[in-house]
Amino acid sequence: METIKINALCKAYGDVQAVNNVSLSVKHGEVFGLLGANGAGKSTTIECILGTKKFDRGQISILGMNPQTERKKLFERVGVQFQESKYQDKITVEELCELTQALYKQPSEYTELLKQFNLLNKCKSQVSELSGGQKQKLFIILALIPNPEVVFLDELTTGLDAKARRDVWKYLSNLKRKGLTIILTSHFMDEVETLCDKICILKKGTCIFYGTVKEAIAGSPFEKLEEAYLWYTDEEDFDYESI
Repeated sequence: METIKINALCKAYGDVQAVNNVSLSVKHGEVFGLLGANGAGKSTTIECILGTKKFDRGQISILGMNPQTERKKLFERVGVQFQESKYQDKITVEELCELTQALYKQPSEYTELLKQFNLLNKCKSQVSELSGGQKQKLFIILALIPNPEVVFLDELTTGLDAKARRDVWKYLSNLKRKGLTIILTSHFMDEVETLCDKICILKKGTCIFYGTVKEAIAGSPFEKLEEAYLWYTDEEDFDYESI
């Protein structure tokens, strides 16, 4: 069963074609990696899927809904974590979790999530006092509080040490086994290799690869995903501002 289906998606900002004729699908319970350099069109694609950005052409269906016309219903069933999350300085971890929980009809119990991510002892701490890695874990927790069917994770383990990264991978693998569909962006190819069932590599708004990690490696002259990814994207020469 397809959780997300995108057909011939196009979105331009003036003369810049941010997303150009992208088609892909994500199955229920799949971990899907949306990859590409900064400016490749990842953020715009995700915003179009979520209905927070209007697109120029194409069709999008998520959980059987049209994100443009059914955003309110969609909001109840989707979790989103963005890397640059901004919250007021004086708010505590507990207050932020409670505020987030209050937005949803059937949320997860946030204390359980804090426990699983080893943040329960930070309940009374202000968000601004957390380390970069602790903030990153908190942002993942906030995305999981809605008890979502689909969760979008942006650079989910940036700032985490090796053990914390692996703990997050293990937790997400467990959620996947329970049927959660996960869309992630990442620049860590070991993470992509460990977690993703399928990937889409974007370059200048165009999909240049779509398939499994094994297929991506097989289609390149290399034996490792990191080298294959750089070969597909020619990333060293790619320097757009973030789109």
